[in-house]
Amino acid sequence: QVQLVESGGGLVQAGGSLRLSCAASGRTFSNYVMGWFRQAPGKERDFVAGIRWTLAMTYYADSVKGRFTISRDNAKNTVYLQMNSLKPEDTAVYYCAASRVAVKIPSQFDYWGQGTQVTVSS
Repeated sequence: QVQLVESGGGLVQAGGSLRLSCAASGRTFSNYVMGWFRQAPGKERDFVAGIRWTLAMTYYADSVKGRFTISRDNAKNTVYLQMNSLKPEDTAVYYCAASRVAVKIPSQFDYWGQGTQVTVSS
């Protein structure tokens, strides 16, 4: 059974940092793209960052470039999202997801975690 379990969300002041983790289990993800998405109330689920597990190629939404960093730890089967210089508009539920083919399109991701809330106060 495939599981993606996010952790690390919370409440932080603007300008602060958080690190999200996504622990993956249940299959080999070496040929997958791992992505982070976020969804604010009343809005669509948006791409934040992605990483090709094997090649470690990374992708970012323009809104987070230079502030967020995605990485993975092969030994722990875990993907991270380091978020710095957080802004109130970063407030959302953050989801981890895995896809065999896509990088940025939510509908093309095969597996999803349950989400973790990130709240940035002004």
